[in-house]
Amino acid sequence: MSEEEQKQRKKRKKKKQLTTLENQKAESELLPRLVDALDELEKEKKYVDVQVCPKCKSPLVQRAGSMAGDMSAHLGFTPPKYECRECGWRERTVLKATNKPTTIREVVIMAEAKDTDIERKRKKKN
Repeated sequence: MSEEEQKQRKKRKKKKQLTTLENQKAESELLPRLVDALDELEKEKKYVDVQVCPKCKSPLVQRAGSMAGDMSAHLGFTPPKYECRECGWRERTVLKATNKPTTIREVVIMAEAKDTDIERKRKKKN
């Protein structure tokens, strides 16, 4: 391989990495409106959970239909699969945005999850 070919490959690889980062940073335009709506509902003492896409943070997430390849969840064998209408993401896990006040129990669960994550990172370094 000549030096010129190597330089071209590096440029292509760098360009591909930059486009990947741009795609990951792209958040839904609906996210700020969702946050504002949740704040307004909280002021009115109305509490809700909204399903949110983990990839683009869009609230346009719906459960995938059984004819769209999720028959096992329809029969109750596996958890349901969700899909985002904005970015096309499709998985079995979905985030929930909420304006409900957190309880002590939820705070303890979050702290335990954070501690577990820190321990896992320590083990990974060693």
